[in-house]
Amino acid sequence: MAGNSQAPFHILLVEDEPVIRELVRSMLSDGTVEVVCAATGLEGLKLAKSRPFQLILMDVVLPQLDGISVCRILKSDAATAGVPLYMLTAKAKRSDMESATQAGADGYIHKPFRGAELMSLVERLRDAAPKSELP
Repeated sequence: MAGNSQAPFHILLVEDEPVIRELVRSMLSDGTVEVVCAATGLEGLKLAKSRPFQLILMDVVLPQLDGISVCRILKSDAATAGVPLYMLTAKAKRSDMESATQAGADGYIHKPFRGAELMSLVERLRDAAPKSELP
């Protein structure tokens, strides 16, 4: 991903499957993108509120607190409401997508996902990010 002069683009990945966490982290991390991972909904919620992220990727099925509930909480908090939040999940029924949209999700990425789809999303959001983050 281009643009090394930019401040790092911070992504929070909330995913309970270690293989998927590592796959997404290795696919997107390149020095200009930092991926911070959480394994549970509760851990993801705490991390999302602890520091700024430019993107949150979240599974729907999570231990402790499901992704739809975490999304609803984050989207109702002024400090995190503006952060793009995409559900990254195998739950592909129309009702699942409607639940995510009603909770405030900005998008829905189905598993198995294509790496190019994720990288394209990150590039699009980086390009749209305010350039005031430059040193």
